[in-house]
Amino acid sequence: MTVEGNIAGAGEIQIDGVIKGDVRVEHVTVSDNGQVDGGIYAEAVEVRGRVSGSITAKQVRLYGACHVEGDITHEQLAMETGAFFQGRSLRLQRAASPSQAAPSGQRPETAPRPATPAPQA
Repeated sequence: MTVEGNIAGAGEIQIDGVIKGDVRVEHVTVSDNGQVDGGIYAEAVEVRGRVSGSITAKQVRLYGACHVEGDITHEQLAMETGAFFQGRSLRLQRAASPSQAAPSGQRPETAPRPATPAPQA
């Protein structure tokens, strides 16, 4: 089966045919016979088949028989021996939490301040 157009939704999808368009689902599995010609945007992506396009996900796993041509933006990337990947691997950068961010114009502290000596009587 070939689907031409974008797919979006909650939950998970296993792709056994061909999708010509973008896929936006929480968990995407591209099976051995599956192919995506477009971008994949998900929380987790597993690729056993072919992807021609970018992948953006927190967790990406490329299995040994897969063929991926496109950039992968990820927090975690795992590749088995034999996986084909041509593109850039870009690590997702999480935004600093408010407690970690320094006010503009100020440097964050890197070392604790020395203790003030106690007054002598």
